[in-house]
Amino acid sequence: MAFAEPVTLRGQHVLLEPLAPAHAAEAHAAAQDGEIWKHWYTTVPAPDKAGAEIARRLDLQAKGSMLPFAVRDARGGFAGMTTYMNIDAGNRRVEIGSTWYRASVQRTGLNTEAKLLLLGHAFDRLRCIAVEFRTHWFNFQSRAAIARLGAKQDGVLRNHMVAPNGTLRDTVVFSILQSEWPTVQAHLRYQLDKPRA
Repeated sequence: MAFAEPVTLRGQHVLLEPLAPAHAAEAHAAAQDGEIWKHWYTTVPAPDKAGAEIARRLDLQAKGSMLPFAVRDARGGFAGMTTYMNIDAGNRRVEIGSTWYRASVQRTGLNTEAKLLLLGHAFDRLRCIAVEFRTHWFNFQSRAAIARLGAKQDGVLRNHMVAPNGTLRDTVVFSILQSEWPTVQAHLRYQLDKPRA
């Protein structure tokens, strides 16, 4: 049995279901909302590449290094994708990443609850000792969102990788430790319960 098996995670604002090739048409439409693939510092697939991106993620799942999810909003609409990635079963660590959401659901409770569900499954079911988050130095929106979750910045991997456009990416690394999970969980529940401005 693999360390991280496909699973469906359900909350009030979000449903995370195992990613499948059948999601390609919905992903194509969602990626067009806000043209988010045009942000140079992200790796969101262009609408016509949605099927290929799903295939890439499923190939990594078959190799045991990724567990990809389709993300649906409260009404059942396709909102984006997220994953457990860089799965390290021996050290009981995962990274939550390769996440993108259509523009119309950003800055709603959807991401907060998605992360609450993913972190809960990682710490409570998979018994992870740490969960990582990584983002581009210039993705200030993502960096702020990760910090709002309660993750702490571990450091910056300078010239960590070559981006698709040929530039060098500095990667900001954050993590939440198993011992921090109860406090982070309380914080995320509070964030979901408080009225949004």
